Amino acid sequence: MRVVIALACLFLCAEASALTGKAPPASGVAGRAIVMLVDRRENLCTATAIAPDLVLTAAHCVMRKDDYQVQVSRGGAAVAAKFIATHPGFDARAYLASRATADVALVKLEAPLPAMIVPAALAAPRSVNVGDRLIIAGFGVTAARSNSGLGTPRMAALAVTGRPGNLQIRLIDPATAGSRPGQFQIGLGACTGDSGGPAFDGDAVIGVVSWSTAPQLEEGCGGMTGVTPLGLYRPWIIDQARKFGSPIGP
Repeated sequence: MRVVIALACLFLCAEASALTGKAPPASGVAGRAIVMLVDRRENLCTATAIAPDLVLTAAHCVMRKDDYQVQVSRGGAAVAAKFIATHPGFDARAYLASRATADVALVKLEAPLPAMIVPAALAAPRSVNVGDRLIIAGFGVTAARSNSGLGTPRMAALAVTGRPGNLQIRLIDPATAGSRPGQFQIGLGACTGDSGGPAFDGDAVIGVVSWSTAPQLEEGCGGMTGVTPLGLYRPWIIDQARKFGSPIGP
């Protein structure tokens, strides 16, 4: 049984952690498309702009009825959420029981994001294979039980492992294989605050970050990163975006 950690976080939480290891600053499409999704309690998730006024995130990040808003940078101007749609197949009880589910949501904003944010494209449907490299990005801190680096966008190139399918993709640090800390650092991977962040296949979003483990599948971060692939949910995303008046895709 895998032990996972939910990846939403308080800005000021003492237990906060996010892209673990020495992850570099987010750049390229990863640096231009991600934003912070926060609620009035300052719970933090990551989201990806897929239209000027529409972001993609994890459904478990918006399970509560709350006032959500998006920020480009910590302490920066905020854009309020106007509408939120979670995929109808998302099962909160399944997620909390560490079972794969449709952990995908869209947030329509009251106004367009600043011009510095460039929406990312959705990846064309495809199967990934063991050994493929995907890039994840997020806004959390750099070490478990620390606020270090909180609010700084970072990215990490991870390798597909296990038995990737259309419900779940598992990623590991290719240097540590998700089984041990690195020689001088913890393995790269998602953690608290990175939930809802993108997994990029090239320059397009192929999945959403949902969960993580510590090495040896223990509770924590720096071991394995769980991604919800978008293949099954891509038609819903495109249809819902059109209903929101923010058309994307074909």
